[in-house]
This record gives sequence, C-alpha cells and structure tokens, in this order.
Amino acid sequence: MNVTKLTWFAVPLIALGIGAAPARALDLNAMSDAERDAFQAQVRAYLLEHPEVIMEAVAVLEQRQQAQQGEADKTMISDNKAAIFEDGVSWVGGNPDGDVTLVEFMDYRCGYCRRAFDDVASLVESDGNIRFVVKEFPILGEDSVQAARFAIATREVAGDAAYEKAHNSLMKLQGPVNDAALSRLARDLDLDGPAILAAMDDAAVTEEIRANHALAQKLAINGTPTFVLADEMLRGYVPLADMQRIVEQVRTE
Repeated sequence: MNVTKLTWFAVPLIALGIGAAPARALDLNAMSDAERDAFQAQVRAYLLEHPEVIMEAVAVLEQRQQAQQGEADKTMISDNKAAIFEDGVSWVGGNPDGDVTLVEFMDYRCGYCRRAFDDVASLVESDGNIRFVVKEFPILGEDSVQAARFAIATREVAGDAAYEKAHNSLMKLQGPVNDAALSRLARDLDLDGPAILAAMDDAAVTEEIRANHALAQKLAINGTPTFVLADEMLRGYVPLADMQRIVEQVRTE
C-alpha cells in the first residue's frame, strides 16, 4: 500500500481508534520509516479484519460526489434556464400550460432513449399536467443527425402535430436512416416527403441542432437520454415509477 492510498484510509481508521497516533501522524511523510511501517501494518490488519469499512467509505464518497454534482447541476440549470425551458424553437408536447416542465435531450438511435420512450409517453399522458420539451441532440453518428434533421424539417414544413408523428415513428424506425427510408416514412405518415427532405439542410435546422449541442456542453451533458426536471438533471434511463416520484417531489417543493 503506497503513501497516497494510506492517507485515504488514515482519517477513518484513526477516528475509529486504530492506533493512538497523534495528529501529526496524519502527515505520513513526517513519519519515520519505523512509524510508517507500524502504521501500515495496523491499517492492513484492520482492513483484513473489517473489509466492509472500504465499502462504507466508498459509499460515503459516492454520496458526497452525487451531492456535489447535484449542486453543480442546479447552478448550470439556473444559468441556462431560458435556453432549456423556453428557447422558442424546440417542440413542446404534453400540456403546454402544465405546472411541471420535463425536458429531454434525446437521440433517435439511442437504445436507452427508445427504452425510455414509452415510459415518458405514459408519464406525460397519465399525469396530464406536464409540459414536455424535446431537445434534438444527435450524438451517435450520421444516422442520428439525419433523423434529427428530418424531425425538425417536418416541424418546419408541416407543423407541430406532424413533428410529433414523425418523432414517434423515428423512435421506432429500424434500419439505416437514408433518403429512401425517410421518404417511405413520410408516405406512411401522409406527409410531403420531397418538401421535408429538401428542408433538411435548411440553415434553421442546422442552427437548432448546433444550439442544442452548445447548450448540452454548457450543461455537461454527454449522453442520452438526459432529462431536466425543475432544477435537477436525470442522466440516463429513469423507470416510469421513479419519474412519477420525482415529479411529485417537484410539485411539493
């Protein structure tokens, strides 16, 4: 065990009464070789006898890191509140006048986004008072980008209702995302495929995706799905029951 690792264990061990080392003993570099050897022997013997201490210390460390991340998330959300909740561009579903806003950064090719899709839909529909905002955040390659461009272009050409249909279908689309697949999808949804495909490279479409990436960077979001709910960020898939519990917590705060 090297000196750095020994320092990590020193405080809890001395607090537990392992050895009668004076306060100066916490500075392991100030110990003599004999003192250091003796202390290391005590640490090793204690850990072999009580290995659960390591897991307890790791759990405490994880709790502290989560708390620190939570505070950092609150600050980032506060600093970027308008761009997150009211950018005037992102599609808004659910109840536009709902008392709780749920924002999702998503990618159509993300397996966990697809897993969350039905849960999010159930949450929004069953609650009835959630304002749901979708942030197109393609990060998994060119197919992701093309799918996002198609969804945004659909909204530009045909409006919000058409976007919702395209969004829902893209979440379940199998196979490569190319012009043939998107044209077929447009036909199935009774949309103007040629007009939508032509609009996919519009400057407004490119800017929306760029802005979402820039916002995600400010929020330290590097994976999907990521949800923003009030002043909390939920990174990764969250089961329906947990989402419902968090929504209720937000309402009671």
